[in-house]
Amino acid sequence: MQELTAAWVALKLGGAMVYPLLIVGGLALIIIVDRAAVYMSILHLPKTLTNLIEARDFSWTELEAGMLKLRPNNAYRRFLGAIAQNRNQPAWWVESRAGDEAASIEGSLNRGLWVLETVVTGAPLMGLLGTITGMMQAFRVIGASSLVAPTQVTAGVAQALIATALGLLIAIFALFAFNFFARAQSRALDRMERLGSRLIDHLRLDQQGLEEKLTRISVAVGGAS
Repeated sequence: MQELTAAWVALKLGGAMVYPLLIVGGLALIIIVDRAAVYMSILHLPKTLTNLIEARDFSWTELEAGMLKLRPNNAYRRFLGAIAQNRNQPAWWVESRAGDEAASIEGSLNRGLWVLETVVTGAPLMGLLGTITGMMQAFRVIGASSLVAPTQVTAGVAQALIATALGLLIAIFALFAFNFFARAQSRALDRMERLGSRLIDHLRLDQQGLEEKLTRISVAVGGAS
């Protein structure tokens, strides 16, 4: 408790700019917690489902059964479901529907990340503003009279250093979080693209097999007539 009190007293020395910096830091923390919960919830893909899609003896029925085990808002369930539900349509149609769903998922994953990106840029600038005001206070004390009050001068310098340090700390924290989420999003979209390509290949094979079967039936009927 004493450590928290001492930390708060030290932050108060940073001047008025500390308060908006703390608000910005709190907002960034809320976004980080929210995005972490969302990413953990919707970006889960069982290994068994991946192996099924990659397997040569692929089954659409098994795929649909596996997708039902995932949450309705799961990103992979949404993406793979868009392909499975349209598998009787031409391949170009399926690819278009899958692309639309992928874009929608990307928008869901991106939600709120612009705040972190803004904090990365804005927090150091706010800290710099606190630095300038702190140094102005120190110079004002020096220039007010020929006598220098060391306590007031050091208070201005402390305000400058604390605001700068706090702004940089918040920006670094937000930068690491933003890069982590951006990397997770990129990997998820790459995986969707790869799995979508596999499903389109299975779809084309099924359609090719159906066309060959219809051709044989047509030839057989024509020969019998």
